Amino acid sequence: MTTLPCLTAGSPAIMATRHSPLRRRIPNRPDGHFMQSTPMSAFAKRKSISMKPHWMISGLAALGFSLSAAPSYAVTPVSPAVAMQRASSNKQLVIDFYNQFFNQHDLSAADRYIGDRYIQHNPSVKDGKQAFVEAFTERFKQAPERRNTINRAVAEGDLVVLHVHSTSDAKDRGRALVDIFRVENGKIVEHWDVIQPVPDTSANGNSVF
Repeated sequence: MTTLPCLTAGSPAIMATRHSPLRRRIPNRPDGHFMQSTPMSAFAKRKSISMKPHWMISGLAALGFSLSAAPSYAVTPVSPAVAMQRASSNKQLVIDFYNQFFNQHDLSAADRYIGDRYIQHNPSVKDGKQAFVEAFTERFKQAPERRNTINRAVAEGDLVVLHVHSTSDAKDRGRALVDIFRVENGKIVEHWDVIQPVPDTSANGNSVF
């Protein structure tokens, strides 16, 4: 086996390679001399990157890439004012539905405010608008004085939250409800709720409302 000599940066072999006729250097000054290279600035780097060789541009184009415009997957931004207006409209829509359906017992309000696909998370009621109407038709018959008083309403994005005092009649202490509705394209499409009886006493003396 032949052992190659160890080469260092200053060895004649390296120097010969640097100045070999095979390694042509093109003068970069008008007078024919060579100008010492300096570190490339950030601007120059960006400029050099943008100056793609013709073969590279052709290759990218063949692969379907565009150098002038990149695909955008961002959703059109909504200004805070528009978002606030939508939330306010959703809140009013849910309040109108709630008062008409649960307080006036107007069952036709379901057709005006609930979407064709209605997702129900209350375990005692089936999915769908028709199932919802049927369930409360029977409940209103059993408690014709049933009322739901809205104490608070909060809206954010497509969700509307109501804090409600529900009673079957004037003598009923009732139940505390948190009803959550999701609104889509001007229709109520989903519902969640949390229910607890209004207690007789309280350790802190505060109402649940």
